[in-house]
Amino acid sequence: MGILGWIVLGLIAGAIAKLILPGRQGGGWIMTLILGVVGALLGGFIGSVLFNTGIEGFFDISTWLLAIGGAIIVLLIYGLLTKNRGRASA
Repeated sequence: MGILGWIVLGLIAGAIAKLILPGRQGGGWIMTLILGVVGALLGGFIGSVLFNTGIEGFFDISTWLLAIGGAIIVLLIYGLLTKNRGRASA
């Protein structure tokens, strides 16, 4: 799969992950989509290590599940890291 396919897959996976996760993560939709691309790469890496499968075909269901799972993981981590940044300390 080419780089354009990775970007499209990550953008869609990031949007789906944002819909699945409850609450609000900081950064807005642009950051969510960027994190979705990173999550797709992470999902492909995890899939290749744990399940001996990776992100190979754009229309393969395992590709989408790995990309969305990776995007959810990255969004959760990002949400934990930025949780207290919006609050002013008194």
